[in-house]
Amino acid sequence: TALVEGPIEIDRVVEGISGPGRGAVVVFLGTVRNQHAGQKVTQLTYSAYRAMARAALEAIAADLEAAHEGLRAAIVHRLGEVGVGEASVVIATASPHRAAAYEANRTALERLKTEAPIWKREHYAGGEAVWREEEPLFFTKR
Repeated sequence: TALVEGPIEIDRVVEGISGPGRGAVVVFLGTVRNQHAGQKVTQLTYSAYRAMARAALEAIAADLEAAHEGLRAAIVHRLGEVGVGEASVVIATASPHRAAAYEANRTALERLKTEAPIWKREHYAGGEAVWREEEPLFFTKR
């Protein structure tokens, strides 16, 4: 689980959670789209409150691992400029059984969007850039 400032090494993320007792590995790869709401997107810029974002990602992974026996989870989010087609987030979950791996992966994504202080700025072909808020952040006490 990490914040990175360059391309995400997807194979390394998967290797970190895989194991002989985990027969199901689910990987969510979020990439930058080339359009949004009818506008051509040229890139995204992600920024974060790093310490808090890292702690949020670690807490999400730990909660999921505690909720499912034998499950391992990793979340890697990219910061800085991310071009169209490039990965901005990778969530990998591995479990002895597929149902838990799928459920944990989706839960990780939904929690990431609302719990991690990571912000997205969308840049358009016309030169305009806007901050995007898809889900409002909320913070829980641990």
